[in-house]
Amino acid sequence: MLIGPTGSEVALWVLSGSAPPDLGVVEALARWQLFARRAGGSIRLCQAAMELAELLDLVGLRREVGGQPERGEQVLAVEEGVEPGDPVA
Repeated sequence: MLIGPTGSEVALWVLSGSAPPDLGVVEALARWQLFARRAGGSIRLCQAAMELAELLDLVGLRREVGGQPERGEQVLAVEEGVEPGDPVA
């Protein structure tokens, strides 16, 4: 679902395929989200397949595209900082 700048639904489409989702699908969703955000909107996934939800969790994008963690899962935030003098990785 594409959400416009006013918060209303602009478009809705079904994503399906003959093969399980892979990181290419995750990358495409991340790009769509980026384009939508630049236009003032966002995308939201509804009823995502478990395999896709797990991949989105793995790369940390599930909340970014509107999915929610599974029942009982705790959402943890990770913050990274750079201290002066830290070696470059």
